[in-house]
Amino acid sequence: MRPLEGNNVRSGSNLWRLSGLMGLVVSGGAFVISWGGDVPTVGLVEPVYAAAPEHVELRQLARNQTLGDLLAGVLDANQQYSLILALRERANPRRMRAGTEVAFRWLKGDPPQLRAVDIALNADETVRLAPTVVGWSSELITTPVLTDTVWASGEIASSLWNAVVANESLDRVDPKDRAKLILELDDVFKWQVDFVRQIQEGDFYRFSFEREVRPDGSMRMGHVLSAELVNRGRRYTALWFDPNGDGDGTYYDLDGNSVRRAFLRSPIALRHRISGRFTNSRFHPILQRWRAHRGVDYAANSGTPIQATGNGVVVRRERESTYGNLIEIRHPNGWSTRYAHMSGFTRSFGVGSRVKQGDIIGYVGMTGLATGPHLHYEMRIHGAPEDPLSIDLPAGDPVPGDYWDVWEIQSRARLALLDRLPLPWDVQLAVNVLGDDVASNTGAR
Repeated sequence: MRPLEGNNVRSGSNLWRLSGLMGLVVSGGAFVISWGGDVPTVGLVEPVYAAAPEHVELRQLARNQTLGDLLAGVLDANQQYSLILALRERANPRRMRAGTEVAFRWLKGDPPQLRAVDIALNADETVRLAPTVVGWSSELITTPVLTDTVWASGEIASSLWNAVVANESLDRVDPKDRAKLILELDDVFKWQVDFVRQIQEGDFYRFSFEREVRPDGSMRMGHVLSAELVNRGRRYTALWFDPNGDGDGTYYDLDGNSVRRAFLRSPIALRHRISGRFTNSRFHPILQRWRAHRGVDYAANSGTPIQATGNGVVVRRERESTYGNLIEIRHPNGWSTRYAHMSGFTRSFGVGSRVKQGDIIGYVGMTGLATGPHLHYEMRIHGAPEDPLSIDLPAGDPVPGDYWDVWEIQSRARLALLDRLPLPWDVQLAVNVLGDDVASNTGAR
């Protein structure tokens, strides 16, 4: 143990507030208090090493192996039966997948005794089975988590995906969780910016992210607290606000206006490219003639999920000769959207079903008249086609007036998290040159 001094001492410790009045020494497991004017120190004690009371033997369920097969070398038939009965109180033994971890906890001795068997159901739940005089008992153990906040900022060279994945500030974030983080950022800004079409080299991002972290470093869940994207000199700011504290909050700009819109900018998240634009005349590669193209084509891998871009009701779901697998959704105020060439539909959404913005309604394919996997997407108002890439989308509801005082307090705190990572001078200059005329739409300060 080394002396505690300076910033190593927590200011909340009442013992150390007596600095200059008393000294505290640890000796023989007891606290010895000595009065004096010297700076208090902690005495050094020789380390004590304690042997672990148990030995843990970790096994994994192999392919085509049953739980009984795995237990066979440890427990007799009667013990196996009793253990599985106890397990059934928490989980179905027949649904254990290959790779399921089973830990045997042995108390050291001669001979060693089996203290417990731990079966991991998933990353967050483990069933602990312990032998008793009348069989086996079962207990469901939840993996503990620690809540922390991470910050990151950086310049975009090619895509937001690549910029965030390679950000050195996120070294303590599990690589698999960085993908989840990027999708969260896309969810925040997807109403303002198409991350495939509009992002360009030199754009800048910064964000703060609150997460629940398991002991192995993986993330149970998390969400963006505050984020800012400077795209082509325009600044988009989004701050999380959940007035009821029930997790059903949303994001607002600096003026308290919702960043959500009635429709998403794109029906496919992140990894796609635009292969066909809205035009009155385009040469069709299969029909070999010129014709109007009343939508936007998004090239993506087959099986890529397709999102409903707005709330509405499914009015068509069919296979058509030109469109292939097609879904049409009717939205409020005379709007409708079409999604074509899909490889398949989501079963839960048939004709007459209500869908919410962001629901997965199908998957990218190349059915109908298509030369490769892509999604054909249309927007119509009272039956007249509109260009999805240029339409001005209506905004959602602002911060409720009854919660404005709470919003002002929380928004200042979350904006301060961003200020830990100042904008580079050239990015700030670009924002200043643009001026404040876009403040209400972009969150520019």
